Amino acid sequence: MNRSAAILLAIATALPIVYIFYFFTAFDSMNGQMTQEEMQAKFDLLFRLHLGTMALMVGLLVIYIAYLFKTENVPKDKKVLWAVVLFLGNILAMPVFWFLYVWKPLQRGGVAT
Repeated sequence: MNRSAAILLAIATALPIVYIFYFFTAFDSMNGQMTQEEMQAKFDLLFRLHLGTMALMVGLLVIYIAYLFKTENVPKDKKVLWAVVLFLGNILAMPVFWFLYVWKPLQRGGVAT
């Protein structure tokens, strides 16, 4: 993986985390002072963003699992462990995996495969 692709992957990996903060902020702002139409419009937006974020998470999971078993940067004895960690703790594990096994090899001058 080249540097540009790694940076794009990092941005895509950060989007669900950013969305969590947006979701709680937007949901908290839905108070009794909003009209029914405003409330419905905000809920519709949140619903669509939520579906998009879930689809993004599934796509990221596929990308990370495929990269995990394709790369030589992850020790063979840790690949299954990382697959389980990525699957179960995806939103927390993906940034850690990206930093350790995508970004660090690029910083050492190698190409992340």
